[in-house]
Amino acid sequence: MTDHRIILFRGMNTGGVRAPVAEQRAMSVRMGLNHPRTLAASGNLVVESAKAPAALEQDIEAAMETTFGLKVAAMVRTPEQWARLIAGNPFPTEAADHPAKVLAMVMKDGVKPGALDACRALAGEGEAVKAVDGVLYFWFPNGQGQSAIFKKATPRVLGMGTGRNWNTVLKLADMVGVRR
Repeated sequence: MTDHRIILFRGMNTGGVRAPVAEQRAMSVRMGLNHPRTLAASGNLVVESAKAPAALEQDIEAAMETTFGLKVAAMVRTPEQWARLIAGNPFPTEAADHPAKVLAMVMKDGVKPGALDACRALAGEGEAVKAVDGVLYFWFPNGQGQSAIFKKATPRVLGMGTGRNWNTVLKLADMVGVRR
C-alpha cells in the first residue's frame, strides 16, 4: 500500500542551493515515487510511497546528491505525523491570527539537548519557543527575519532541522489530506 510522504529539504533554493522543482519531480519519478508534487520553490515535495520515512530520507538525500550535486538534509513525515505536528502547536491563537509568524521546525533526529534553553536566551521581546514531540515551535511577533534566534540558532545549536511557517504547514496538510 502506498501513502503520502511529505519531504522537507533544509535550505533549498536559498543561499545558492538550487534544484528546480520540475527536476525534483522528475527525479522522484525516476526513484519510483508516485504522484510527486511541489509546493512553491522552497523545498517542499509530496510523493506517494510505501517506504518508511527514515529509508526515504536516505534515498532522497542520495538522489539529490547524484542528480543535483547537493548535500541537503531531508526530513520525511507521514500524514499522521503531520497531523500530530499540527495538533501539537502550542501557539494556536497566534497561528490563527498571524500564521506567517508561527514557525514549526521539523527536526531530523529530535531536538538537540540544550537547544530550547539556547533559543530562549536569544529570544527578543514577546518571542517564544517550545518543543513538542521533537518539533520546535516558534512565535515571532515581529517576524523571524528580525529575530536573533533566526540569525544565531544554527544546526550546531538546535540539531538538524528545517522550519516552515504555519501557512506552509497548512498547505502541506491540504496536499496530503490531513483534516484540521
